[in-house]
Amino acid sequence: MPRVFASSLERLKRIVAGFSVAQRTIAVIGAALVVMGIIALGSWLAKPQMSPLFTGLSPSDASAVVEQLKSAGVGYELTEGGATVLVPDAQVYPQRLAAAAAGLPTNDTGGYTLLDKMGVTASEFQQSVTYKRAIEGELAATIGAMSGVTAASVQLAIPEQSVFVADKQHPTASVFVKTQGGASLSDDQIAAIVHLTSASIPGMTPEDVAVTDQSGRVLAAVGQGLTGSASTQASEHEAKVAGAVTKMLETIVGPGNSTVSVSADVATSTSERMDETYTAPEGGVMTNEQTRTQTSSGGQAGGTGVLGPDNIAVPNTGGAGSFESEESTRNNAVNKTTEKTTTPAGDVTRQTVSIALDRGSVQGVTAEQVQALVTNAAGIDTARGDTVTVEFVDFSQSAAATAAAALEAAEAEKAAQAQSELARAAIIGGSIVLAALILVIALLVRRRMKRRTLYTEDGPIEYFATMTETEEQKLKTLKGLAEPIALPAVPPTKVIPTLLDIEEEPESPQVLVEQRRREVEQLAKSDPQNAAKALAHLMDEAMA
Repeated sequence: MPRVFASSLERLKRIVAGFSVAQRTIAVIGAALVVMGIIALGSWLAKPQMSPLFTGLSPSDASAVVEQLKSAGVGYELTEGGATVLVPDAQVYPQRLAAAAAGLPTNDTGGYTLLDKMGVTASEFQQSVTYKRAIEGELAATIGAMSGVTAASVQLAIPEQSVFVADKQHPTASVFVKTQGGASLSDDQIAAIVHLTSASIPGMTPEDVAVTDQSGRVLAAVGQGLTGSASTQASEHEAKVAGAVTKMLETIVGPGNSTVSVSADVATSTSERMDETYTAPEGGVMTNEQTRTQTSSGGQAGGTGVLGPDNIAVPNTGGAGSFESEESTRNNAVNKTTEKTTTPAGDVTRQTVSIALDRGSVQGVTAEQVQALVTNAAGIDTARGDTVTVEFVDFSQSAAATAAAALEAAEAEKAAQAQSELARAAIIGGSIVLAALILVIALLVRRRMKRRTLYTEDGPIEYFATMTETEEQKLKTLKGLAEPIALPAVPPTKVIPTLLDIEEEPESPQVLVEQRRREVEQLAKSDPQNAAKALAHLMDEAMA
């Protein structure tokens, strides 16, 4: 080992040997934390960055993909309950190509590729079923590509076409979606799914599509619109109208001086109505007119004629006479109006608004004025039975007092909590400062507890620097001890810098006591009289 490293190691050993038990414990814990941090950082840096290889896999496909990755010796991770497979970034595209070559994943709906697999001997029933499956697969793949949707399944119910118009039925569709992490889809996403599905099938309307998620929640129901709940639609409408009316009244009468209640009836089913109206056009417009006239003339009729065969009278055509006939046919135009009204589910059929104003606080406003303003703000339609009621009443002040008391209690609790947090922080800070002071005092005491060496004729005598001068003089006079011999200055030794300036720890007190005992015993044997006098003098000072 080089001399420099050896000397540095020896100095380090001496420094560590001078540590106390607590300092050694702290040093060991710190070194362990540093080593663990280095190991964790190294493992994190050595870990490759993972990216999704496939998402939304079925259990069978996930198992097949994992087996392929194991055979290829590629590391992987499974997330989202095994539906997503992660591999290192550098292996994403090669493993996708390898999976495609192996025909993975196999659990797919196929889409229009199913039509390519049909043979020429397929029956009409097989063709219709395959076509329906192809449309379902394409819709499921398109819906599954939306943000937040991990998997989708579409089932179509397409009725057979009939030549009878009265027996015509609308096709329906049911859509099942699985969201990422069980999150809820927004109304815009649900509307997109509904309209995308209905626009793909001839004769299907958005009201014919039902959408559910993996939690069993109905996002859209057949005949009930997107939300699938009439009560939810009514609540949203009531909250919207109440908010608009409340905001207007707070501006007029002030906050807290009015209360608004809205009740709305919402249609739960879709209805259609066909009206045909016939009216006469102005001016008597005619589409066509036909007139036929017949006229005949002759001499005076001569008798009634003679009997013919079978006793039938034969007219006498030789007489004189005239004949005229006129026939008219006129077709007048008629106006025809056909009106078809479709009422979707969720349409408001009737709503009522009730408003109460504080009689003691509201001044300068009449009930008629408030009613007129609310009628326009809430969109009241009297033709469908909407009503608005405005009344001046005395508001109860107990609720306001209770709210004020609760607010004061909350503020007091908040202040007490803040004081508690401040006291806790002060205690923690004081503990840290006290520990630092104890450490500094301990270091200062250790600095002063340095040993001194008194060189005598009988050899060196070591003692602590805290010994007073009087005790030092007494020690010198035990047997005419000489003054310390001046020694040449020793150049200071460079010490490796550490976090704490710790001096060399003195020997243990037991060693010094034993050394002093031997020296006193030797001194007593050599000069018992002076030793006895010194001990008696020390005892007198101690008793005084």
